[in-house]
Amino acid sequence: MTSDAPRRRRRLSILPEIGQGLDNLRAHKLRSILTMLGMIFGVAAVIAMLSIGAGAQQQVIAFIEQLGVRNVIIEARETTDNAQFQRIRKLSTGLTFRDLRMIEAGVEGLVASSARKRWVPSKVLPRPLGDIPAVFGVGPSYPAISNLTTTRGRFFNEEEAKASAPVAVLGQAAAVGFFGPDNPIDQFLKINDQWYRVIGVAAPRLAAQGDVGGLPAQDYNNIIYIPIGAAILRLEDNQSYFRDEIDAIYLNLSGTANVTSTGTLVRGLLETTHKGAGDYTVVVPAELLAQQQRTKRLFEFVMVAIASISLLVGGIGIMNIMLASVMERTREIGVRRAIGATRRDVVRQFLIETTLITITGGFLGTLVGIGLSELVGYFAGWSTIVTGTSVAVASIVSVVVGIVFGLYPAIRAARLDPVAALHYE
Repeated sequence: MTSDAPRRRRRLSILPEIGQGLDNLRAHKLRSILTMLGMIFGVAAVIAMLSIGAGAQQQVIAFIEQLGVRNVIIEARETTDNAQFQRIRKLSTGLTFRDLRMIEAGVEGLVASSARKRWVPSKVLPRPLGDIPAVFGVGPSYPAISNLTTTRGRFFNEEEAKASAPVAVLGQAAAVGFFGPDNPIDQFLKINDQWYRVIGVAAPRLAAQGDVGGLPAQDYNNIIYIPIGAAILRLEDNQSYFRDEIDAIYLNLSGTANVTSTGTLVRGLLETTHKGAGDYTVVVPAELLAQQQRTKRLFEFVMVAIASISLLVGGIGIMNIMLASVMERTREIGVRRAIGATRRDVVRQFLIETTLITITGGFLGTLVGIGLSELVGYFAGWSTIVTGTSVAVASIVSVVVGIVFGLYPAIRAARLDPVAALHYE
């Protein structure tokens, strides 16, 4: 009990000093507000920049995770330039089912695989409200590989795939574009000159704004999925001459398989058969995910470093104002020292005032930073994420900067000679 009494007295003695610090700040409102501006803008910059960066990176990371971290994707690099096409064809026949069979025979730990044939129809009925959806001819294992689920109906099965049945599964945007609010199941749509029966609607999918790791930008909600045999037998366009037999291969690996090593193996197999034509890209989502996470950490570090410059400027402003305050209150300091205040009491008084400025500035800066990130997200259409980490980092850095830059004025005030301070005018 007796050991707690001094601590209790120290806590009680701080309360009047906090009140006195608030009174001093209120007595010079304009100066206090101007001093806080550096903290406000610094904290707001840290939070806003981190939230914008986190939003952009999170969207890309979520898209990569959707691709499947246990997957390897081979994407064809097709060209419509005749000279380049002829040069490639002297070395390689393009991506083919033969490549798929070779990979299936040479890769261990393969759980599922699917080829893909992509088309953009020249005409469709009924007319969609927006852009004409792309057609993906894929195998029945595609949903398991790409984490595709249906909200209505089902995906086509093995029998329908073998028979090249005229059935289709619509992406979310494609379903709305063709049939609006109506139920599309068992409705019919015409792709080029072939009618297809709708048997399912896929769940909403994420889409990247641009190329990610060699994968072309694609609205994965505005797609029509049909059996790959139906795509090859029933559909064609005016660029068929330049098309590979298939334009992508999807591989799903078991939990014990090394995805990175498998990606290297697939590159080696294709390099042998394509003779260095460079007409394909091997994408390993697990590698992309690790790279994006490293980029995110680096981006956050750089953004914090840049925004901390604002906090540094704010700290210098605090030091200047507190030094001026020491000069203005020299006589007050002398009176306090004369009636028994120690140097530690004087240091504590000025640090309390500095801390009050930084805490208030940090709180207001947090509100401004959250508001800025919301405004950017609203007007620019970007995804922003305000994380607790960004708020904590900005607040802690602002308080530390304020205390560090307020320490010198406090020590200078404590070192004033009491007798000289009493005679100061």
